[in-house]
Amino acid sequence: MPLVTNYVNGEWTEPEEDNRWMEIESPLDGSVIGKVVMSSPVALNAAVTAATKAFAHWGKVPIKERVQVFFKYKYLLERDIDELSRLIQAENGKTYDEAKAEIEKAIELTEFACSLPQLVQGEVMEVSRGVECRTETVPVGVVASIVPFNFPAMVPNWTIPNAIALGNCMIIKPSELVPLTMVRIAALLKEAGLPGGVFNIVNGDREMVEAICDHPGIQAVSFVGSTKVAKIVYARTTASFKRCLALGGAKNHLLVMPDANPAMTAVNITASMSGCAGQRCMAASAMVAVGDTDDIINKLVEEARKIIPGKNLGAVITKQAKERIERYITEAEQQGATILLDGRNAVVNGMKEGYYVGPTVIDHVRPEMAVAREEIFGPVLAIIRSNTIDEALAIENASPYGNAASVFTQSGSIARYVAEKASAGMIGVNIGVPVPREPFSFGGWNESRFGVGDITGKSSISFWTKLKKTTVKWNPEAGINWMS
Repeated sequence: MPLVTNYVNGEWTEPEEDNRWMEIESPLDGSVIGKVVMSSPVALNAAVTAATKAFAHWGKVPIKERVQVFFKYKYLLERDIDELSRLIQAENGKTYDEAKAEIEKAIELTEFACSLPQLVQGEVMEVSRGVECRTETVPVGVVASIVPFNFPAMVPNWTIPNAIALGNCMIIKPSELVPLTMVRIAALLKEAGLPGGVFNIVNGDREMVEAICDHPGIQAVSFVGSTKVAKIVYARTTASFKRCLALGGAKNHLLVMPDANPAMTAVNITASMSGCAGQRCMAASAMVAVGDTDDIINKLVEEARKIIPGKNLGAVITKQAKERIERYITEAEQQGATILLDGRNAVVNGMKEGYYVGPTVIDHVRPEMAVAREEIFGPVLAIIRSNTIDEALAIENASPYGNAASVFTQSGSIARYVAEKASAGMIGVNIGVPVPREPFSFGGWNESRFGVGDITGKSSISFWTKLKKTTVKWNPEAGINWMS
């Protein structure tokens, strides 16, 4: 059974006698597959010291040399994709194909980082006779990334390649529920040639998160998790005068028009609501059915019945998560909603101790119900009926979140109308999970994001760097004017 400690200066630390440990459970069958240390803030000091020392050199390495590490890292991700996928499956509970897709996305994110030398070249201009202005991007310094359980490899790679390629040294705190994937990622980065101290891992719980927010040696913090915690992290981090980008939860609305293609709509929405067991901030959680869409709803339920726990539907992360999701379903039923497909009490043969919730479709949900308003983080779709597109948009706009919104229609004018009016940072047309591909950036609006900019793509550059401006004059004969 692996014992996961902290990774500091390119080495794993030795356990201390008084360390607290937490068992790592596999959601697939409830078995214990390892233990992870619950470090005190003292462990963070060692990581910050190592990162600060490494930054003195790494921050001065030319970016074209820094990205060579990530060319090799990309190859290693491709080489070990099967091993990494099975590791993610074991500790997170998602299907093998979903885990593999997560690594494929990590590879794409790494490819973008390799292109950064072409995107941060700076500018030079002669602004007056003999006077030259130039700009260059320089790294922030020691940065930290706090990542969630639902994507043990993809979300960390939202930040690792870009932040480090741009010259920063990083401290990452994985979710204590899924620390094993990060062990392999650390090994791959080391094999790729990343110097010790440039990348460090600290494990822990809330106490460690608070220490990261407060530590004076850390200049920037990124966070991905629930909106409740994102608000706390953002407020606490910025209170100590460091930059922060905190991504929170979501309640994504899919607006379905009567003219939508039934087969395409049903397949897309089913995949969106059930993919990764619904444990993703881009999952379809609320469908707003506009007008007469019964044929589409019937087709959707037919498709959802093909999603089988343990076969093409993974487990949810913990027993507590399973119980919470099922409470939402029961409460909606008690409040008068119609359960078209019930995923409660799902059991997988041979893995009866696993944490499974089957695909669930709930019709005639009212906007004020909890299942319509709150992030469930499970394979549950709430269907809200509306008469007009404006009524549907009012329901979408009333949500405090703003990650994604999609419309299913064959009308270009309706699609454009929804894209303009929906209050969300990522819009889909006939797409259930409208995640932008690199170099386009990932980021929502409203209470789905706190801070400026996005966490991936071109928009992330300004978060991980500072802009330095230099004005130069060498020719005294040019004289002096207001520009010089």
